[in-house]
Amino acid sequence: MAGPMVFVYALLVCFILSGASRNAKLRRPNPPIMQYTGYVLCGVTGGISLLLFGIAALSWFGFAALSVPSVTAI
Repeated sequence: MAGPMVFVYALLVCFILSGASRNAKLRRPNPPIMQYTGYVLCGVTGGISLLLFGIAALSWFGFAALSVPSVTAI
């Protein structure tokens, strides 16, 4: 399920960045919805990168990050 979400996210980022680049080239202002969407995508990207960095740092120091305890039936 992560594959389609990553694909849609990448398409959205590509669309927003190419639109902003084109508007900068033509010296036009960006529409507010495109600017706000770009800010949200930037925040989501930064948040995910910090989350993944934290998980990697915890696993480097020997902590089991995001481990699910196993339940055994008696």
